[in-house]
Amino acid sequence: MAYGLGASIVIVGALFKIIHFEIGPLTGNVMLTIGLVTEAIIFALSAFEPVDDDLDWSLVYPELAGGMSTKKKEEKPKDAEGLLSQKLDQLLKDAKIDAELMSSLGESIKNFEGAAKGISPTVDSIAATKKYGEEMSLAAAQMESLNSLYKVQMEAANRQAAINEEAVENATKLKEQMQSLASNLSSLNGVYGGMLSAMNKR
Repeated sequence: MAYGLGASIVIVGALFKIIHFEIGPLTGNVMLTIGLVTEAIIFALSAFEPVDDDLDWSLVYPELAGGMSTKKKEEKPKDAEGLLSQKLDQLLKDAKIDAELMSSLGESIKNFEGAAKGISPTVDSIAATKKYGEEMSLAAAQMESLNSLYKVQMEAANRQAAINEEAVENATKLKEQMQSLASNLSSLNGVYGGMLSAMNKR
């Protein structure tokens, strides 16, 4: 009760201090001072309180202190093991599981293991075939790319050959035109020379 009353005074004093509330001489500072001094006195006195003795529960429950006899401890696990063995035997009997069935199950597991080992090479072969197929598909794709590139290069070469042939034809025509122009200029020079000679004679 003393702890609760002291704490209550401190809480009310803090409230008065926070909201700046006063009731006559009771201000927040006064209430906090009273409460804290009360709490300090209470805690100081509590240091001298006697410590309560721990109860010996082993007097009520002997098993907490190992009060049970070793005979009972030994008999109970044996009885439990016997009951468990009987229940297990009964369950196996009800399920019609005998030594012959267990032997047959063991042989089946061994046969399954042998079959699994026989399947392993087949699985490896399938994986190798799949990998080979993937590599062949990749090679086919690369060959198709090479064919496309070769086709583009051939088309470019054909276009270049056509351009070269056209250039040769143009050069031939230009040569012929230049020869015709030269002959025309020669004829024109002859005519012009004749005209000059005639004009000089006059």
